[in-house]
Amino acid sequence: MSLHTGTVRRLRDGMAKGVLSFPLTSFHDDGSLDPEGLRAHVAAQLATAPGAVFPACGTGEFFSLDEDEYRQVVTITVEEAAGRVPVVAGTGYGWAQAARFARIAEEAGADALLVLPHYLTAAPQDGLVAQLEQIAARTRLPLIAYQRGQVAYTAQSFRRIARIQNVIGLKDGHSDLDRLQRLTLAAPDGFLFFNGASTAEIQARAYATVGVPAYSSAVHAFAPEIADAFFTALHKDDPATLDTLLRDFYVPLVELRDRVPGYAVSLVKAAARLRGRPVGPVRAPLTDPSPADLADLKALLTTGLDLVGASL
Repeated sequence: MSLHTGTVRRLRDGMAKGVLSFPLTSFHDDGSLDPEGLRAHVAAQLATAPGAVFPACGTGEFFSLDEDEYRQVVTITVEEAAGRVPVVAGTGYGWAQAARFARIAEEAGADALLVLPHYLTAAPQDGLVAQLEQIAARTRLPLIAYQRGQVAYTAQSFRRIARIQNVIGLKDGHSDLDRLQRLTLAAPDGFLFFNGASTAEIQARAYATVGVPAYSSAVHAFAPEIADAFFTALHKDDPATLDTLLRDFYVPLVELRDRVPGYAVSLVKAAARLRGRPVGPVRAPLTDPSPADLADLKALLTTGLDLVGASL
């Protein structure tokens, strides 16, 4: 990790100042990539001063991009960021494919990589460690491991991955705070941790109690006003504002999200479109929200924006 102290410092500084932005990937109505729509969306995200920007990750539908599209997504994000904030690109699948995407991200100028859970199969702890070792051996970029789905590290395995020179952090999507506390206590000095739970604001206070205050915000992709208001209230220890935002916006959003598999991304894109953002539809196997769910989303978005003094 000593090789990447500059990137670690920039990420740590950014995490203390703002939410982590996970931009959407813009598509035309026919499903083709929309580079200009993406550029406009990323520019709008960066204008709100996030702590870092993570293109081509889960919210950005990494799983649906081919290598040429991935290159365009990362390149556009790096160009728009222009060094103002770190750019952490997604990578994943098996290690061989992940290494190819890593090379593309490196060539495009990304600062680091978020290693998404591998594809399909369950694996033992030795295999999870080897997956990161193989990727790390094939890129000069620092890596942030993402434990979610079939990837969950034991404390023993975590100590091994934390010793991999390129690995600088861990993003957690399991919300098992007992396990996560064990990992934070086993971490070397300077190691980064991120709350990567779905709709992370719901559990942000709980994560902070085990030493993980930084979180990714899907809401930031369509309502940075709401995301920033929550972040400010969290850092100012304003429980009244937090409770209001959680009760009247975030919890109903999660309930709406849970109606249909894949809505964690589909609703975010639909909400961005409601606000005039040029992000287009989702790609299969995801589906856009039904008319009834879209109407509920619009009403909820209006409520959330009203709470922070903004408008649709």
